[in-house]
Amino acid sequence: MSWRVFFAAFTTMLVAGCATQQNQRGLSGAVVGAGTGAVAGQLIGGNTTSTVAGAAGGALVGAAVGTATTSPQNRGNCRYRQPDGTIIIARC
Repeated sequence: MSWRVFFAAFTTMLVAGCATQQNQRGLSGAVVGAGTGAVAGQLIGGNTTSTVAGAAGGALVGAAVGTATTSPQNRGNCRYRQPDGTIIIARC
């Protein structure tokens, strides 16, 4: 099972590298929310159904919070790394 967790984390990092900051915050919020919800579901219900339900609910709440907390100036903008290593934020 640990290879699945590693694969999911690795895939999340790859996908997060090519998204707007709003999408990145939504995705990272969903990942954190799913993990927190899964743990809470397991602690409360003690079975697989509770764990899955907690993960699903946590992912939804986490994605909503992550997207909503993106500052308005960064919505619709992407981060670009220039050849000298500096990062600029500009329209996608």
